[in-house]
Amino acid sequence: MRAGIGLRAVHHLEIVERGADVGWFEAHSENYFARGGQLPRVLGKIRERYPLSFHGVGLSIGSTDPLQRGHLTEIARLVRDFEPMFVSEHLSWGSVGGRFMNDLLPLPYTEEALRHMSDRVRQVQDFLGRQILIENVSSYLQFACSDIPEWDFLAALAHESGCALLLDVNNVYVNAMNHGFDACTYLNRIPRRAVQEIHLAGHSIRDVDGHTVRVDTHDGPVCDDVWVLYAAAIHRFGPVPTLIEWDSNIPALDVLAAEAHKANEVMETDRARAA
Repeated sequence: MRAGIGLRAVHHLEIVERGADVGWFEAHSENYFARGGQLPRVLGKIRERYPLSFHGVGLSIGSTDPLQRGHLTEIARLVRDFEPMFVSEHLSWGSVGGRFMNDLLPLPYTEEALRHMSDRVRQVQDFLGRQILIENVSSYLQFACSDIPEWDFLAALAHESGCALLLDVNNVYVNAMNHGFDACTYLNRIPRRAVQEIHLAGHSIRDVDGHTVRVDTHDGPVCDDVWVLYAAAIHRFGPVPTLIEWDSNIPALDVLAAEAHKANEVMETDRARAA
């Protein structure tokens, strides 16, 4: 499958009127919870021509708060109405005591957190009646109590819960640079068959009190080092459906399509080498 791009409202009309030279679109689930109105109608028109996936940012699946049944009900309705390829969430939490933060906060990588997250993922999958994908997130600090490497935590989560993984290659790179581990070790410790989708995005480099920190901002093109890591990921996991994320300073649709074409070229090059 050719690479896709994130679906953003600024491009809706253009996509409906003239289409886009991409393989598929990924929509943020919460943007389409409305019953009726323009957004669901536009999404229906796009779904007639392209495969879709739904990517959630608000379920707070890693929280200790009860799972939001209303939120899950809306996701289930979207799944029924639009029949997406994938439904994905994040290895993160964003709420405590019923209060929500506008962020995807990392979990401590411990046995307790693994049991908790595995149980929550199983609950979501049972509710939806289908497998979901869990995405690795970027982080800027590490928990002192973490005693499992991030990559082993993800691999164990997939094994214990039955979920698949959405591997964000940019987040792997950002975390490797921020925390000082080898990104290729990360890739090599993830089971090949567990990865069913890949994300690529841009990030920013900032100076924080004299320390260089990479921040997952999704506001620019994929950098050269991430493209190199993506090539390594494709070599390991195969031609996994790949998505370009660009969430702020959003450029013209053709610019996003050009980034998707770069991902296609990486997959084609790897396929040619294997032939």
